Amino acid sequence: MKFGEFPLNKVEGAILAHSHRLPERALKKGRRLSAEDVALLRSAGYQRLVCARIEDGDILEDDAADQLATAVCGANLSKAAAFTGRCNLFAETDGLVIYDPQRLNGFNLVDESITLGVVPPHQMVAKGQMVATLKIIPFALPRTMVAIAQSIARKSERLIQVAPFHPLKTGLVQSRLSGTKESVLDSTREVTEARLRTMGCDLAIESRCTHDETAMAEAIADMLKQKVDLLLISGASAVVDRRDVVPASIEQAGGAIQHFGMPVDPGNLMLMARIGETPIIGMPGCARSPKLNGFDWVLQRIVAKVPAEPGDIMRMGVGGLLKDVATRPLPRAKARRGHVEEDAPAPATDLTQEPRIAALVLAAGQSRRMGRNNKLLAEIDGVAMVRRTAENVLASKAGPVIAVTGHQRAETEAVLAGLDLTFAHNTDFADGLSTSMKAGLASLDSGVDGMLVCLGDMPRVSPQTINKLIAAFDPLEGRAICVPTWHGKRGNPVLWGRRFFEEMTDVSGDVGARHLIGKHADLLVEVEMNDDGVMIDVDPPDALAEINAALTSKRPM
Repeated sequence: MKFGEFPLNKVEGAILAHSHRLPERALKKGRRLSAEDVALLRSAGYQRLVCARIEDGDILEDDAADQLATAVCGANLSKAAAFTGRCNLFAETDGLVIYDPQRLNGFNLVDESITLGVVPPHQMVAKGQMVATLKIIPFALPRTMVAIAQSIARKSERLIQVAPFHPLKTGLVQSRLSGTKESVLDSTREVTEARLRTMGCDLAIESRCTHDETAMAEAIADMLKQKVDLLLISGASAVVDRRDVVPASIEQAGGAIQHFGMPVDPGNLMLMARIGETPIIGMPGCARSPKLNGFDWVLQRIVAKVPAEPGDIMRMGVGGLLKDVATRPLPRAKARRGHVEEDAPAPATDLTQEPRIAALVLAAGQSRRMGRNNKLLAEIDGVAMVRRTAENVLASKAGPVIAVTGHQRAETEAVLAGLDLTFAHNTDFADGLSTSMKAGLASLDSGVDGMLVCLGDMPRVSPQTINKLIAAFDPLEGRAICVPTWHGKRGNPVLWGRRFFEEMTDVSGDVGARHLIGKHADLLVEVEMNDDGVMIDVDPPDALAEINAALTSKRPM
């Protein structure tokens, strides 16, 4: 790649290094300059321009990011579409992030142009939470450099993975002294239940006994008879030695002490033991509190079936000072397709979570240009057009998906039956597209970060196209409106950040919210696509015939 200032007659096909606002339109950095762009620049008086010129053997930043993210991405991770050289990885399940820090360092040491940032190893993550971000710094990389980084990422197993939590049948034994209040034991049980729930587990059995070796040994033996997968012991008095009451009771019940103590504060006085195949944790006193402590780290490993041997515990001192550290809790709302838990606050586009982008499939129009027939119900290769459109949206990362009906409501809902979407009916459909958009907006919950406005007559908009728009969405970096383009021309669907929802409720007529793009040009990003599906809407009858003919010609004989 060559980077520098070039004469205007040498920049066609080059990548623009800095944004320029011209009288006709704004050209943003990272844009691949077309002949039309060069003509606009020349008419605006430009003679030279700072650009990046791609050479043979180079890989463009998005392609390099996508290839390396694919190599890095292990079990229970998904990658977003690459945009501006960045590709984010998200957890597909609740669990622990697993990777070798030395191997990660080796990946990042390949070259300053390749950067991979990951959450701390063994951190607990929720489904949908961002785990890593891979960023290519320049506009392109040599193919040989990408190959070196790929070999490190793929060695033996993928560089990063998420170990999922497994629902373990868990038992809790609590001991009491003469002055122990039952309310304290009740609170300990409740806190323990809450901890287990974050990992998909329930506290199956609890028993209470006096704080002496024999009584506790009997309680432990009773738990084992009930086939628990994990046994937790909360003693009335903290364990201060391997020969104390709790470890002695475990040994009396036939167990073996594996480790006592850990370099994590709070959590120092934690005990690890085993009876047969059943792991046992002697809980430190701090485990009575819901605040993060060393017990959490060990419990999470066991539930995720990640090794928690003595050597693993003794290495936890790196980052092990947890006292008085303000830690960001796990999100209470786990982004799920179609709903957010009731107690979840409305997100403010939390970049540690994959953005929750709703999609409106506008299917209320009267399709006057198609004559008497409703074009949305017309079949494309045997499938109703609007169903094809909806299926493409549902196959993307967008969700929830809302189909807005109006004209021929019953027929439209019938062809969409069985799909994972909800309906919003627009009684004012005759007043234009804006009324459908407002009907869809009214049906959205407060948990979405943005919304795609998808036209029901654009069946060639692919899931990959939608995912690329979602990957480009980043309001904090000024990308709050994402518009797809094909050879520099703008198409559909358009992705809008929730900050525009209120303004969108004031639109009218059949033009949607297009005027807001001009009004908020500083928050717009144009996303160039690899196919022309974003430009093709089926209006005249011959357009429908052309799409059917194209599909038929591609069908295997």
